[in-house]
Amino acid sequence: MPTTTGRFRWRIVALLFLATTINYIDRQVLSFTMTDDIFRKEMLDIAPNAPLTKEAIDRFKILYGDVNAAFNFAYAIGFLFVGWLIDRIGTRRGFALGILVWSTAAVLSTFVQNMAGLRWVRILLGLGESANFPSSVKTVAEWFPRRERSFANGLFNAGTNVGIILTALLVPVLILQFGWRSSFFVTGLLGFGLLVVWWFTYSKPERSRQLSANELAYIRSDTDSTPPVKVSWGRLLGYKQTWAFAIGKFMADPIWWFYMSWLPDFFNSNDALDQKLDLKSFGIPFLIIYVVSDAGSVFFGWFTTQLMNRGWSANRARKTTMLICALCIVPIFFAAQTSSLTVAIGLIALATAAHQGWSANMYTFASDLFPRTVVASVTGIGGMFGAIGGILLSLLAGRIITAFGYEPMFIIASCTYLVALLLIHWVLPKMEPVKAEELMHELV
Repeated sequence: MPTTTGRFRWRIVALLFLATTINYIDRQVLSFTMTDDIFRKEMLDIAPNAPLTKEAIDRFKILYGDVNAAFNFAYAIGFLFVGWLIDRIGTRRGFALGILVWSTAAVLSTFVQNMAGLRWVRILLGLGESANFPSSVKTVAEWFPRRERSFANGLFNAGTNVGIILTALLVPVLILQFGWRSSFFVTGLLGFGLLVVWWFTYSKPERSRQLSANELAYIRSDTDSTPPVKVSWGRLLGYKQTWAFAIGKFMADPIWWFYMSWLPDFFNSNDALDQKLDLKSFGIPFLIIYVVSDAGSVFFGWFTTQLMNRGWSANRARKTTMLICALCIVPIFFAAQTSSLTVAIGLIALATAAHQGWSANMYTFASDLFPRTVVASVTGIGGMFGAIGGILLSLLAGRIITAFGYEPMFIIASCTYLVALLLIHWVLPKMEPVKAEELMHELV
């Protein structure tokens, strides 16, 4: 990349990284808080001095799975309109609205009294958080040429892992020192700070006073210059490119949500492990897992970019990278069988790193295959399908875990990505982009 083009666009990625980090902090707080016995008793309306029986814990896990399903349902509903909304009112206003809604829900979580109340605030949280990825992917499409998008997507997507790391380090301390309600209140306030930063920082490239003419020309060097096109979801669903993206999200997203929702409990309650983790010891293992995961997000995004710079087609480069990611996830089934905490952490770290590499390339599908004016809508469709998959797995997860343990869940995780890649290749053997002219022609 010529140094004369400038680097202001990478500051935009840093802003998206910050937003994604805070998004995941607010989303992830519950998975650590749910291991706190006081929280469990309050949510189940059990007296503080009463014992927490195995039956009560199993009931809590099933209800917790239902709460996660409610979040995913709202997340899916949000995707029904958030991509459409962002494509029409713009990324700046659309993302600001999403940040406001999810931050409000995060703070309101402080005041819940039972599982029913928790379900409602998680529904509101899901609606708001559905704006993050359509906004971020559209922003990358607006600010980067196609050849840099997988790397840029990998960078902002790395914020998911940083968010989980910070949650694992911060939330247990807050719970142990000030009680579980403080964890929701303190982390929820971060979103309001993000809202201010986003509103006064972001603009489109053409309107940015800090972007040089050379860098703007570089950004637009391999993107279409056709006027904006308004396309309904119905028309977008008529393209096989949309279905390839939706399949990848439907299959892989639920596995990632399983990791986020259940890994603290896996390390806290899995009797097969020679050591168990709790609020005092979550920090370092989760730091290791998600630092490795961050590296996977950045590395696999960079790896695809390098393959394309060497002359590989987008089709060959992305699918090859995704195949490597899928193969790296296969060994995770052994994590539920090993007695070694160290081995379990290593296998999970490898799988989460590979998932993030998969995810970075999946996000780029939308901007590779469609004009940037409909990228948020396509991302919204994929996100909705991913959330639907999350609903199904969330409804089953608590029941499977209480009945059979974690092994079936890790077996599902180990083979899902290979199946997903086969389906993607079957639907879309060659990644041929939909031209803006084609969309416009259909509207005539």
